[in-house]
Amino acid sequence: METDDHEAVVLAPPSNFSMVEDGIYRSGFPRPENFSFLKTLNLRAIIYLCPEPYPEENLQFLEANNIKLYQFGIEGKTDPPTLMPKDTVLDALRVLVDVRNHPILIHCKRGKHRTGCLVGCLRKVQSWCLSSVLEEYQKNAGLKWRQRDLNFIETFDIVSLRQCLLSIIYQYHGYGFKRRRLAYEEETIQTPKPQAAKV
Repeated sequence: METDDHEAVVLAPPSNFSMVEDGIYRSGFPRPENFSFLKTLNLRAIIYLCPEPYPEENLQFLEANNIKLYQFGIEGKTDPPTLMPKDTVLDALRVLVDVRNHPILIHCKRGKHRTGCLVGCLRKVQSWCLSSVLEEYQKNAGLKWRQRDLNFIETFDIVSLRQCLLSIIYQYHGYGFKRRRLAYEEETIQTPKPQAAKV
């Protein structure tokens, strides 16, 4: 039937799409032909890891579906190579681990390097063994995996993330061998008074 063929074409996921965790997805840059598929995910937020402005048609899709955009402008240049900015990744992680933003989609241009670094840091928060974290990055990056990305993931200090989470405690509970679910509870410890940021 024509309707079935039309729906099969429209419900196309973005390039390199996959599920990271229940309620967390990753992909390359979504295009208009992917919008119908994204609607089925009931997204609450998108983490965009590129510095370029978000296309107007994508912004209209987000507004129409009440999806919040979090943009963290990370350069993806290879000549000269650009190092991953730790503070920016840390800010993105704070958004990613907040279950109030789930379901959430992470993407850059191709969903490989910048997205892979953020997911790798998430896995360290989840206490994955390092070899599994790096293996997942390389699997998704394919033949174009980058040693500097592996080095960044390996040396990323998750203690910095825990220090930033002043009002919410995040806990990971395992269900089976491969499935994990993230839950949070309000912290009962008194939140320190805010201090003026140093410029």
